Amino acid sequence: MKLYNTLTKELETFVPLEPGQASVYCCGPTVYDRAHVGNFRTLLLNDFLVRTLRYLGLAVTSVINITDIDDKIIARAAANDEPISDLTARIEDLFMIDLERLNILPADYFPRATEHYPEMRELINELTAKGKNGFGSRPRPS
Repeated sequence: MKLYNTLTKELETFVPLEPGQASVYCCGPTVYDRAHVGNFRTLLLNDFLVRTLRYLGLAVTSVINITDIDDKIIARAAANDEPISDLTARIEDLFMIDLERLNILPADYFPRATEHYPEMRELINELTAKGKNGFGSRPRPS
């Protein structure tokens, strides 16, 4: 199978890092509102890739992240006068129902951003130490 490598800008033969296995990560929704067709386009393409890799005989581990904290979520929860956790749980439940209705395979893992603060901070610190945090010489926002 050939896939387009956005880094090299070339079509390349897919070779798994571990023989017979593949891991597929897909950026999932920010759960402040119902997912829309643009969100599901990405998830449908991800689903097609996972199904294809499994059809080809690979053991696939699929991950779709859930962004359950950001400015839009905080603003929407305040506007709704509800706790952030209630808003995000409700919207995440609707997202899972929509995945099922669209016959998109559920991921093996749905990690939430709020469950991984320490790892994110560590990664940010590592990137900052290497000068690769995306800010370059610009000052970091407070």
